[in-house]
Amino acid sequence: MAWFKRSKPGIRVQNKMEMPDGLWVKCDGCEEVIYKKQLASNSHVCPKCDFHFRIGDRGYLDLLLDSGSFEETDTDLESTDFLHYKDTKRYSDRIRENQRKTGLRDAIRTGTGSLCGKPVVIGVMNFDFIGGSMGSVVGEKIARATDLAAERKCPLILVCASGGARMQESILSLMQMAKTSSRIARFSDQGGLYIPVLTNPTTAGVVASFAMLGDINIAEPGALIGFAGPRVIKQTIGQDLPPGFQRSLFQMEHGFVDLIVHRKEMRSTLDRILRFCVS
Repeated sequence: MAWFKRSKPGIRVQNKMEMPDGLWVKCDGCEEVIYKKQLASNSHVCPKCDFHFRIGDRGYLDLLLDSGSFEETDTDLESTDFLHYKDTKRYSDRIRENQRKTGLRDAIRTGTGSLCGKPVVIGVMNFDFIGGSMGSVVGEKIARATDLAAERKCPLILVCASGGARMQESILSLMQMAKTSSRIARFSDQGGLYIPVLTNPTTAGVVASFAMLGDINIAEPGALIGFAGPRVIKQTIGQDLPPGFQRSLFQMEHGFVDLIVHRKEMRSTLDRILRFCVS
């Protein structure tokens, strides 16, 4: 049956070229398929719809601070499974798994550095570590960073990305809301400048404590910011929610956010704020 095969000799058939995995990523905003190198060169922002991808703690430190200026603090703090908690897996196993995945001891990295030559104390949360949840270590590191900023009389910047308090630590995770809020209030009474940067998502116990206590609250475009998620609220009140509910623009229009700043402009915006507010 000649029509099922090539009958003429000498015709070269080009083999299909294999494409390596991991070169492309799909945008959660517009579903555009983007070349990863192009995305990285654009500060991990979709070139089509401006969707801001998560970049983790190292990404924000590289974005905001002067090269080589960051010095990490409190690197020895680590959560413990004091309740012997188990859901789908043991909490102790979950901690170790996330430590291997992220290279962090817990969901925040804190330290000192300089931003356009100005000394700052900074903390950056990583959502990839158990959803950026705030347990006893996260609360303690924020409290210590706040005290360090007060001691050195320099601004405090916290980049927030969290699903809220860490349920595996029960009441101790909820106590971190009071601890962080009281430390920041004392820092404010001492004349300190505190700037939270709210990224996608910043929710629940983190919003209900340190994330919304800034002198200037800055958010990235499109970031989800709120206490309970839209799905939970809709189910509770039994009504449809307005378009863009709990996104950064909605929160700014209702007075919860002061500025919405594109990631490419975040460093220069913080520089202007520091030059204006710090003598």
